[in-house]
Amino acid sequence: MFHIVLFEPEIPGNTGNIIRLAANTGSRLHLVRPLGFSLDEKSVRRSGLDYHELADLSVHENWQAVRAALAGGNWFAFTTKASRLYAEASFMPGDVLVFGPESRGLPVEILHEFDAAQRLKLPMQPDCRSLNLSNAVSVAVYEAWRQNAFGG
Repeated sequence: MFHIVLFEPEIPGNTGNIIRLAANTGSRLHLVRPLGFSLDEKSVRRSGLDYHELADLSVHENWQAVRAALAGGNWFAFTTKASRLYAEASFMPGDVLVFGPESRGLPVEILHEFDAAQRLKLPMQPDCRSLNLSNAVSVAVYEAWRQNAFGG
């Protein structure tokens, strides 16, 4: 359905929630190294990442690798630095939704690869901290899926 890209995710619990989200929405999850946690069997179980067997999950060595693997699709970067709201975008199956690490978001050099119309934000009250990563991904994926009549 959709491709979810987590660039250098840091918190295993967030990634575990997003793995479950990907499995339940038919989305494909892409993790871009370095990861802030281990994906070995023991760590996966301890961190609640054990839903990975039900999700379509790929790990990429770096940003260039994921860009090459998903070349040709429509890409959207989610960032607090955008001026366009996520609900203003039109999503299609196969689109790529990119999210940055929890502590710092997407780096400026990556954001510059996206046209302004492809940089999206979720509305928030002023002077509040950003939403939790897994919550932000959920909002975006469900909006994209809703726009496509929950098909796929």
